[in-house]
Amino acid sequence: MEQTIQKELPVGGGSWVTVDVYGDPDVPGLVVVPGALSDAHEWRRVATALDAWPSVTVVNRRGRAPSGPLTSAYSLQTEVDDLGVILDERKGTQTLFGWSYGGLIALLAANGRSLHHVIAYEPVMRPFGSHALPDLKTAEETADWDATVEIVSRQVAGLDTAHVEALRADRQGWAALRHLSRPVHAETAALNAAPPPDELARRADRVDLIIGQCNHGTAPYGTSFDDVRQRVPHARVHVLAGQGHMAHLQAPTELGHLLDGLAPAR
Repeated sequence: MEQTIQKELPVGGGSWVTVDVYGDPDVPGLVVVPGALSDAHEWRRVATALDAWPSVTVVNRRGRAPSGPLTSAYSLQTEVDDLGVILDERKGTQTLFGWSYGGLIALLAANGRSLHHVIAYEPVMRPFGSHALPDLKTAEETADWDATVEIVSRQVAGLDTAHVEALRADRQGWAALRHLSRPVHAETAALNAAPPPDELARRADRVDLIIGQCNHGTAPYGTSFDDVRQRVPHARVHVLAGQGHMAHLQAPTELGHLLDGLAPAR
């Protein structure tokens, strides 16, 4: 489906979030919550591949343009509250989908409000990335966004030198990562600031968890996925063949087909 509008929603505290709406803007359908080092624009190819919902609303979380700043009061609960504002605006949302850090936000949102259906792709939880916090803090303090991308790539995602150099060789892609890396320290600190609840998505009628085949049982994403899975006892687990954490960029059509297959009957 095609993008129809972009909306700006005030969330209080001097910030705001924008959402990109695809399909019929007057009919609620799927809400998508991207994670760290990602924004709504990166999810456009997945959104356009979807056709099982009347609309797809992609959140551009605070800390990335054209949404507002994180603010000094930023926390994981801030993200959950922001999502609540969006869900209030998109009343009647059928399904909530989150990727990575966005997956955790979506699952936490379903602890505080009743939701029909939550899908999460490789959601992460504490202590994910905690060992990299000192280096991320130093990079943020010196505004060294090249270092931030390298720290995330090497220390958090576990990519080897060849993979990181391949990313760097794509000048446009690397520039986008540098820009998206600015909130990463605050987001990683927020993720690790408080112990997660014993149960996630406890007020969701249905939960589907997705993991890429390449990460199944493998650190860091597969092991964090397993930690989340233990807290969602009623979830169904799906494996996306041949994919890792970045399926929205590397296989958007395949990810879209999987999500369409999980949609409620229309």
